[in-house]
Amino acid sequence: MIEHIIDIQTRAGAMESFICHPERNGPFPAVLMLMDAPGIREELHDMARRLAATGYYVVLPNLYYRAGRDSKFGPGVLTVGDPERDRMRAIRTKMTIPPVMEDIADMLGFLDQQKHVRPGPVGVHGYCMSGPYALAAAARYPGRITAAASYYGTWLVSDAVESPHLTLGQGSAELYIACAEHDELAPLPMVDELRALFEASGARGELEIYPAVHHGFAFPGRWCFDKPGAERHWERLIALYRRCLG
Repeated sequence: MIEHIIDIQTRAGAMESFICHPERNGPFPAVLMLMDAPGIREELHDMARRLAATGYYVVLPNLYYRAGRDSKFGPGVLTVGDPERDRMRAIRTKMTIPPVMEDIADMLGFLDQQKHVRPGPVGVHGYCMSGPYALAAAARYPGRITAAASYYGTWLVSDAVESPHLTLGQGSAELYIACAEHDELAPLPMVDELRALFEASGARGELEIYPAVHHGFAFPGRWCFDKPGAERHWERLIALYRRCLG
């Protein structure tokens, strides 16, 4: 496995990104892996490596880069009242879809210049706060992003002008939306509403509820890690990318 950390130049500055891909048999289809709210950490590096090992060029950007390089957090980031959590939330609450869509455009431009990247369709998937970003990117860049997945994406239906449900059916990408049965950030009544909107939109893809699991179930280091659910997440994700990217 080849891996390195580089700065991808965006219109807002240098975005530190973890990149990995197989050593042989390239070039490879490209995938953008978008982080959850606690941010970049070794746990996400390992998940990127696992995906890359199946034949993909994976880019894991630090979406908090506008806040500076000190935007990685200690283990207390998930503990209410911990200073690390407060520091993360001060950055997280300023995140919106439009600047992230600019970042996606800049990452697509970066991919066009990489010899290890196969020209053509790109996939994107996001966890937690980035589930909406993945769905928005599929609508914003039709034809280029042909597969997008959201795993326990937060507030996918809301009154916000940027609510992800408003872009369903835009573009031709295949979408996969995975929701946890127990998730206060995506409660089941909201998921039911989203399912109805998804079906009415004519979007290609699937919305699936994972039973008996909690928000964050795919992260090996999280208290709620559920191995069967995590393996299903990998099965669905890799199958999506095989269908849409090769």
